[in-house]
Amino acid sequence: MALTPSNMLPLGTKAPGFSLIDTKDDQIKSLDTLKGNTATLIVFICNHCPFVIHVNPELVKLANDYKTKGINCIAISSNDVINYPQDGPDKMKQHAKANHYPFPYLYDETQDVAKAYDAACTPDFFLFDSNLKLAYAGQLDDSRPGNGIPVTGKDLREAIDALVSNKTVNQIQKPSMGCNIKWK
Repeated sequence: MALTPSNMLPLGTKAPGFSLIDTKDDQIKSLDTLKGNTATLIVFICNHCPFVIHVNPELVKLANDYKTKGINCIAISSNDVINYPQDGPDKMKQHAKANHYPFPYLYDETQDVAKAYDAACTPDFFLFDSNLKLAYAGQLDDSRPGNGIPVTGKDLREAIDALVSNKTVNQIQKPSMGCNIKWK
């Protein structure tokens, strides 16, 4: 595990499109069909990363809390499954079910989507407004495995609340931190 910060894609960047397999139902899903009316949260995760495991309950809670406000969450795993078979599509399906993911869990086999988003770590959060322009790229909150700070989703929730209220998202954003994406 290499502690890696997110790359902080420039705010205002248009969300790159994609069509990927949703491991929950084995159907191809695209950004256009999954985007939210108010905002779209795209998060790069994987099954085995201790940073993702640490935030999973809050990620599920956050997605459920904001679903009725037009915020759709999309999770994507881009890890190399040859060297990390625990992150393969069959295991992703089991992981999504075990963690009660209320959002699609997409498999980026070619890693092209992760590269298009300049994703670097898991978890890596990208919040786009209703026009799919990047409004927030940063951490969920200050909690990390073992640091004793409770997982609240404070930073990401503040950004989502700003979009829901048609306010400007704070431009000062701390990068997310986690395991590096396992590149091929």
